[in-house]
Amino acid sequence: MTPFVSIVTSEAKMSKGTTIKDALAKWGEAEENKGTSAAEAKKVLLFFQIPPIEKMDASLSTLSACEHLSLTTNCIEKIANLNGLKNLKILSLGRNNIKNLNGLEAVADTLQELWISYNSIEKLKGIQVLKKLKVLYMSNNSVKDWGEFDKLTGLPCLVELLFVGNPLEVKHSEEGDWSARSCKVLPNLKKLDGVPVIKQEEEEEGEEG
Repeated sequence: MTPFVSIVTSEAKMSKGTTIKDALAKWGEAEENKGTSAAEAKKVLLFFQIPPIEKMDASLSTLSACEHLSLTTNCIEKIANLNGLKNLKILSLGRNNIKNLNGLEAVADTLQELWISYNSIEKLKGIQVLKKLKVLYMSNNSVKDWGEFDKLTGLPCLVELLFVGNPLEVKHSEEGDWSARSCKVLPNLKKLDGVPVIKQEEEEEGEEG
């Protein structure tokens, strides 16, 4: 009788995502990071892992000194386990599968920039906890209505916003009133979609000059 042999295909092997622990181990092996402990590093880049990271697991809590964390271009669905990142200023989560902004409260006291473009976010519930946020890059998501956009008024320090490619922006850019309406909602913006915001009084002063 021929014994049954289980053959694991390369595709099956690839189905399991890279863990944060494994990604940090790879990070430590990189030439530019040798001799540096991830726990002491201010900038940790874990983007485009193969196979991709699927979960922000508890190993992130070891990054106590991290000020800039990048998990861009993976397959993450939920923001989680940021509790240990007491010094985080920049969080980059672009090009993942994130559907909501829950989980940001853990970094509410320090986060200044959130880069979260190319995800599937439709609702902005949870964004208001980021009272120190200055920069929000969230182009190419799924925000459709002004009711959600209005939640950005809960960000008193916000000065730069990238919102291109959301259905709300697409609709109103086609209608010609996107910039005017969004700046009316967020009067403190200095840059919208990569373009400096020129206030009406500045235009008038320029004309007088």
